[in-house]
Amino acid sequence: MESQDTYSRLIELLDQHQARYRLIDHAPEGRTDIVSPLRGNDIKQAAKCIILMVKQGKKTTKYVLGVVSGEARIDMKAVGALMNATYVSFASNNIAEELAGCVSGTVLPFAFNPQLELIADPSLLENQELFFNAARLDRSMALNTQDYVAIAKPRIQRIAQPPAP
Repeated sequence: MESQDTYSRLIELLDQHQARYRLIDHAPEGRTDIVSPLRGNDIKQAAKCIILMVKQGKKTTKYVLGVVSGEARIDMKAVGALMNATYVSFASNNIAEELAGCVSGTVLPFAFNPQLELIADPSLLENQELFFNAARLDRSMALNTQDYVAIAKPRIQRIAQPPAP
């Protein structure tokens, strides 16, 4: 699956559900801390999407699409505990891009691939809109948070590291 297919699939899904969103074109960028000012959002409103490999014993490997607020870091231990994992790591770029259907830096907060379990941190729900790259480095989306939760149906669990004191 190519990024353009993933982008089209996202737009089609959101339009089908009459989601409230807007598109924002900007210079190509996939790093949350740099793209947030380009699109005019606070970094806390950004949905940072990270694909993790989760081992459950020696024979079972699963993949999690973790979504945290833009200023947060993913808490590997929390994900491991939720998934009863013996090991958690970032998925390789190749696997992450294949599962996401787009390049690194443009991963959507939607799990279009059935191999991905979508888990979103509750801190994301504190914002009226979520901002994320829309499967493209040069286009982002501002999506109503209630619409996101209703359409994506993420498992809501605390997976962000607590802020440093």
